[in-house]
Amino acid sequence: MEKKKADVLVVTPHPDDAEFGVAGTVAKWTRQGKVVIYVVCTNGDKGTDDYNIKPEQLARIREKEQLDATHLLGVKEVVFLRHPDQSLEDTPGFRKEIVRLIRIYRPEIVVTSDPYRRYIWHRDHRIVGQVVLDAVFPYSRDIWAYPELLNEGFNPHKVKEVWLWASEDVNFRSDITETFDLKLKALQCHESQIKEPFASEMEKWLCERAKDMAEGEKFKLAEGFHRAEIWW
Repeated sequence: MEKKKADVLVVTPHPDDAEFGVAGTVAKWTRQGKVVIYVVCTNGDKGTDDYNIKPEQLARIREKEQLDATHLLGVKEVVFLRHPDQSLEDTPGFRKEIVRLIRIYRPEIVVTSDPYRRYIWHRDHRIVGQVVLDAVFPYSRDIWAYPELLNEGFNPHKVKEVWLWASEDVNFRSDITETFDLKLKALQCHESQIKEPFASEMEKWLCERAKDMAEGEKFKLAEGFHRAEIWW
């Protein structure tokens, strides 16, 4: 079985979530020559307030928007799992999908949404974050977790780090001063989601948030993460 080595695997609940959470850092990584792969778990077919757009049409639109955004960021490949929006559950089957992808791409870093954000948080974000953390440890590592994957040629893999965006427990700030403009351009690709009045205020809001996240650092703009290194 051919192994597709990646440096970073970004697992995002919906199209556009990763652009809000990690796009500046992704752009920095790809500029450094790192191979970044996206996994988009849902098709985003519920993400509209327009009665004239049907779910299947919206899913096609959002997939194209995601491809346009990742092209700007230098992402090597996008894997679309195409689960319906708002339908994700923490199941062995979904976990196995993520384990398989980790074993295929064998990344050093996995990035996803923080499942432990309190109170108001999209259920898909919580589910994806939890499933990804479990997939990273221990399921991707252990030989007899999903033994059928061994028969498919997907051997165990130890991820070195997990980065969680939208965390309430930020312990690492990534300098995106030089790539903030690309983060904005990537977000602007998601035209079905970035609408007025938010569109007019987005740049200002994101810039202020990035400045606040960089407070006390030697750089001006940052994305914040809870970063965990895996030693075992």
